[in-house]
Formats: sequence, C-alpha cells, structure tokens
Amino acid sequence: MSDTEAESDASIRARTDAYFNRTRAIVEKFGDAQVTYAVFLRRPVISAPRMAVDWLRAVAARRGTSISIEVLHEEGTWVGAGDPLLYLSGSFAQLSDLETLYLQKLGAPCVAAHNAYQMALELPNATFLAMEARHCAGAEMQDMMGYAASVGSRAAQKEGAKGFIGNANDFTAHWFGQPKGFGTMPHALIGYAGSTVRAAEMFHEAFPDENLTVLVDYFGREITDALAVCHRFSDLAKAGRMSFRLDTHGGRFLEGLDPAESYAVLERHAPGAVRRYRSETELRHLVGTGVSAAAIWRMREALDEAGFPAVKIVASSGFGVGKCRVMHEAKAPVDVVGTGSFIPEIWNETYATADIVEYDGAARVKIGREFLLRHARARQKKDGGGQ
Repeated sequence: MSDTEAESDASIRARTDAYFNRTRAIVEKFGDAQVTYAVFLRRPVISAPRMAVDWLRAVAARRGTSISIEVLHEEGTWVGAGDPLLYLSGSFAQLSDLETLYLQKLGAPCVAAHNAYQMALELPNATFLAMEARHCAGAEMQDMMGYAASVGSRAAQKEGAKGFIGNANDFTAHWFGQPKGFGTMPHALIGYAGSTVRAAEMFHEAFPDENLTVLVDYFGREITDALAVCHRFSDLAKAGRMSFRLDTHGGRFLEGLDPAESYAVLERHAPGAVRRYRSETELRHLVGTGVSAAAIWRMREALDEAGFPAVKIVASSGFGVGKCRVMHEAKAPVDVVGTGSFIPEIWNETYATADIVEYDGAARVKIGREFLLRHARARQKKDGGGQ
C-alpha cells in the first residue's frame, strides 16, 4: 500500500486520541517495552478483522517496525462477547498511537457482519442486495459496510442460505465478487416519466439487454401498475426477466389492503403467523402499512392470477433482522431483499476495546479484565467454556 496521507504519522497523530500520542512520547522518553494487546467487543459478533489487520500491516511496513498479529477467530466465524478477536504484539511506542484507528476499523464491521449473517439465515431462500451506501458517513464507512455484508453473507451461505449476491454501487461490488453494482430505477425516474409503464419503457429502451426491475409504489397503484407493466412486456415477464420492487412507505397500505384485508390475506397463506402473540412491531411487519408480509403475499396472488408466475418480487424498506424473521414465519414469497439495515442500529455496540495483557512477557492487565490473558483463554478453551 502506498505511503498516502491517510497512513502518514501526521495523519495518525491528528486523528488519534491525545492520551495515546502522549503515551508514545512518554514511552520513547523512558524506554520502550514489548507488549501484547487483546482486542475484543462486548457483544457476540462475526469476525471481520481484515480492514483493521490490513491497515496495521501497512502502517508497520511504512514505519519499518514489526507487529505480530494473531487473529484468534477466522474471518466469518462467530465470536462470543468479551472473547478476544486479535492479539497484537510489538513495540509499545509503535503500537500505542494506533489504537484509536484500528478499533474504528474493527468494531463496526464485526457487528454489521453479524447482522447480515442473521438476516440471510432468517430468509435463507431469498437473495439479498446490499443497499447501504446512502446511509453511510462517507467512503470509508461505505467500504466497511460492504465488506461486512459480504463476510456475514458467506458465513450464512455455509449454512445453506443464498445470502447477498451483490450490492447497489460499483465502489464496493468487489466484496461480493461482482464487477459492478446492481439496480434499475429510483422513484425519481418514475416521476420524470409520468407513469410507471413509461418509466419501464424508458429503462428497457436504454438498457435492452438488462433484466427489468420496476418500482410500483410511486402512484399508490402497486398491483394495477405491476400488471400493466407485465402486459406491456409480456415476453420479459413470462421469461422470468422481470421483477417488481415493493417499497411502499409506512404511511399507507399497499393498493387494495387495509387491516382487515391484510389479515385475510395471511389467513389464506400463513394463518399460523397471526395466531400467536405478536409485539406491535411484529404485527406491523405482518399486517401493517408499508411492505408487510400481507403486501408481499397480495402481490404474489395478483401476479399468479394474471398468469405471470415467473415474475419476481423484490422487497425493500426496513428489512433488518427482526423483519426478516417475521417474513420467514409468514412464509412471505419474496425473491430478493434490498436492504442496508445490517448497518448497526445501536452504535455503542460497535465499540471495540483493546487492553495490554503482557509487558515484556509478563502477564498484566487491569483488574476485571483477567479473562483476556492468554492463560485464561487457554483454560477456558480446555474447559469448553465461553463468554
């Protein structure tokens, strides 16, 4: 990696916490030591250490120092709360000012990867498209979240889920093994075109070889407009090259639905989903406004009844872990989920922590963190325990 501004000592010093900079100065004045840090999170996660590890290696190479990085859990594996993800060993002077920045690159990806993993497992037969970019605070976060979704997805795929097949932008498409991002049209194009059918015509004329995915909620006529597009492009619809994206906002029901009809739809297809106790949030996901399980089932009914069973349904709008779980219980016939809701919702859960556990080979850590010591980990592993 090149010696860019982002990797320079001046940049590191400017962005790191002042007490770490002062620690480095003190250690350089009074004598260096060889130390080992244990790095951990306080909640269960999926290990996603690559960005932090790559950054540490790049800084070490530029500084001409040696940092031993022991990754304790392979990328994509589950990690318990408080269980160290990394042991970092090397010069105290060289490591002390790096803590702020490598923690930034570790915690959020691990939590986001765990979210993506759970989402994919909750809907194992649906494919997912990562649509997180617009919710990210800049390019670095965008890269971290794309990486995290790919790690969580691969972990879920090992357990039989289809997982994330790509994302919505070119910048992070490589994390999913894709040359570019996926996507067809935003609501703005439909407003520009003046009708859903005309927007579909414009897209098809501009990109004739692309499969056609059409938003159908702009005018509040999801079913009417979807069927109109099917009839306009019946060859694409019958060939399975057409999808409709449901993105109905939470202020209204899908066309033709209300609370009573939403319950009736689920009674026809997944009665068990609404006959058990549900929280208010779960009920909204099942029979409420927006993209509910009832809305997805009603769209599937309408397409099948009109003779378009090969047309797929793409669902978006708030598909986090909880909503994916409810959709699975309702057996919602969703083919693709577009979501950025793997981004951590409770940001303080992403805070990674590092503690020195060895000074010049002697085990030492602050009271209450003894579980981070190497001998404590070895004993825990022998006993088969975990935090």
